Amino acid sequence: MRRRSQATAGSRAFASVLLVAYGLFIALVAYWPNPVDRSLRPRIDRVLAAFHRRDLFQWFGYDQLEWSSNVAFFVPLGLLLVLLLGGHRWWAAVVISVMVSCTIEAGQALFLPARYATVDDLAANALGALVGALAGALVLAGIQAKRRSRDRRARTRLAS
Repeated sequence: MRRRSQATAGSRAFASVLLVAYGLFIALVAYWPNPVDRSLRPRIDRVLAAFHRRDLFQWFGYDQLEWSSNVAFFVPLGLLLVLLLGGHRWWAAVVISVMVSCTIEAGQALFLPARYATVDDLAANALGALVGALAGALVLAGIQAKRRSRDRRARTRLAS
């Protein structure tokens, strides 16, 4: 009997291909010599200022945007790792993602003077990985439930 939320052959193949591509994207963004939003910063500040002038999202500034972006950046990693490892190993996807984040932050601290390594980035990345891992576990559980339901219907038809 298959374990609940186990990765399927299809989810493993899908996740493997996307994980390689997303891993390269992560490396490119993480180790770009300058912050990737550097050229966009003036536009970002103007958009945020426009919202603030209209008394919208007063609590949301550049720091919150950057933190939210770090969360969102690691959601796909957590999701893809769960699709590869299985929903019952969601925790391993989070641990692997945190290790990736630690490697990124250490690399930025050691080799990229224009970049800043922070514990806040690590926490945001971990949260994003957790959200992605839980979403992946839910996706796999849904696939398993659908498969069990289909198998039950097929057995019922054969029995009648």
